[in-house]
Amino acid sequence: MGSEHMQIGEVAERTGLSLRTIRYYGEVALVEPSARSRGGFRLYTESDVERLLLIKRMKPLEFSLEETRDLLGALDRLEAPETPRHERDGLLARLDMFEAAIEARCAALRKQLDMAAEFADRLREQKSKHSSPAS
Repeated sequence: MGSEHMQIGEVAERTGLSLRTIRYYGEVALVEPSARSRGGFRLYTESDVERLLLIKRMKPLEFSLEETRDLLGALDRLEAPETPRHERDGLLARLDMFEAAIEARCAALRKQLDMAAEFADRLREQKSKHSSPAS
């Protein structure tokens, strides 16, 4: 086995994903192993790791499996040299839609964080208002 392939344990360590999650992504055809060892072990490439990291970044933004599959498919088609120019234009428009969705989800998360910080500040104010002075 060459250094260009990694076993699933190394991929899990590099991505912070569990073995079960990586296997699941293979089962739902998001990231399938690039190869198998003679013993049947899943083997992954650097490109596979990057794909897993992309999926990991999408998860907290609550993209569905179908949306994730759609984005990965668009990226794959853009990378394919045989993809015609007219299709590339449509794919780039698709990426624009994903970018807008990401921005909207980030804005919503920022708003939630601001509300949580305000809530924490109010609790600290209440706590200090009612705590007894140190002797």
